[in-house]
Amino acid sequence: MMLPVSELHDFPGHPFQVRDDEEMEKLAESITQHGVLMPGLVRPRAAGGYEIVAGHRRKFASMKAGVREMPVIVRNMDDDTAVILMVDSNVQRENVLPSEKARAYKMKLDAIKRRAGRPSKENSRQLVGNFESAEIVGQSAGDSGRQVQRYIRLNELIPELLEMVDGNEIKFNPAYELAFLRPEEQAVLYDILQAEEVTPSLSQAQRLKRASQEGRLSEQDIAAIMREEKAQTRDTGKVTLPAKEIEQFFPKSYTPEQKKKVIVKLLASWARQRGEQVR
Repeated sequence: MMLPVSELHDFPGHPFQVRDDEEMEKLAESITQHGVLMPGLVRPRAAGGYEIVAGHRRKFASMKAGVREMPVIVRNMDDDTAVILMVDSNVQRENVLPSEKARAYKMKLDAIKRRAGRPSKENSRQLVGNFESAEIVGQSAGDSGRQVQRYIRLNELIPELLEMVDGNEIKFNPAYELAFLRPEEQAVLYDILQAEEVTPSLSQAQRLKRASQEGRLSEQDIAAIMREEKAQTRDTGKVTLPAKEIEQFFPKSYTPEQKKKVIVKLLASWARQRGEQVR
């Protein structure tokens, strides 16, 4: 049915950002010309109106295009079913940030665990064990159960470090190891990363994790490990652009990949102005 967009409310705790970026501009333009081609999925909301399970971007683009109504499929479903469908409909998108995947997988895993003791209509076999549940969580996105559990671990990172993971300043594998550090240790590490303008390698992250688990990771230890890596990587030709220095030049909605494309495009233009051939 067609429903006013004003009656469509965001899913509580929706882990995926709705970005007002170039792709959103294209979607809004398409909706202006052709309308919303694929209906959203919603469920009745106890407080009135409807809760969006799938279609947050379509709603935003409709509002951006000045369209007041949107086609939706209305379905009655319990909370756990809604969570699972919400995650599955979004996690396969391009440019999903690690933090978004981490929160989404956690929400879906929790929903599956809650349903584990309830036989389904098609299969009365109960789900057993965290790993089996994690395997089910990752099926829609092609991630193994182990990879799902690694993503979920990222939720243990403090916000500042998780933001660095989203910005590709800290790679996924080191980030997973760092997520085992205590919050106060992570806070110290973040301050040192900013002061020294370095990022941890996998080897460093593993050493930090091991020392933390052995109860011998002091601020001095963290600093020593990070400075050691800095000495090893100095003058290697690698250029690091701290996020804090360049974020002022980009809209807040831009993803790390979009920022990278803009920087490369500007460098190519600069090279052409100097008469250099761009490969």
